[in-house]
Amino acid sequence: MVYAKRPFGNPSSVIEYLGRYTHKVAISNQRIKAVNKDGVTFQYKDYKGQGIQKEMRLSVQEFVRRFSMHILPHRFVRIRHYGF
Repeated sequence: MVYAKRPFGNPSSVIEYLGRYTHKVAISNQRIKAVNKDGVTFQYKDYKGQGIQKEMRLSVQEFVRRFSMHILPHRFVRIRHYGF
């Protein structure tokens, strides 16, 4: 059996879909719950746990290290997913 999603209905829905992925930031402000000298607490979705919302606390250094992995070099453009 082959799984295939239904095609997009119109060009505006294609642009809306792509816009969610090409201009997405690493973490939104709403997901950051607390910031202090001891660390950063943020909310995430645990996909292994049936999509349950959880909170994680990281040291400031570890949070900045993980966040900086999402910063692209100059003149690169982020595109998360593409297909036919």
